[in-house]
Amino acid sequence: MSELLEEEELTSALKKCPEWEYEKKHITRTIEFEEFMEGIDFVNDVGEISEEAQHHPDIMIKHTKVTLKLTTHDVGGVTALDIQLAQRIDNLVD
Repeated sequence: MSELLEEEELTSALKKCPEWEYEKKHITRTIEFEEFMEGIDFVNDVGEISEEAQHHPDIMIKHTKVTLKLTTHDVGGVTALDIQLAQRIDNLVD
């Protein structure tokens, strides 16, 4: 099991994925697509890498916007697993 990142570690880790914002016990990112189906294709890609990592985000789809929320529920906050998955997700987008 992964351990919670301390505040200093979290600040440093978020520099590797600057599009993500820390909110309470999770990190979030919203991506806007031109078309609804582009967002759906993206969500399917996120699903594949999440299954590989055995770490799954909360996903909200609102028309052309996809919001992802990452946290490690077992420990109640952000861990290295969340940062690693955020970076993999960023590679899909950027």
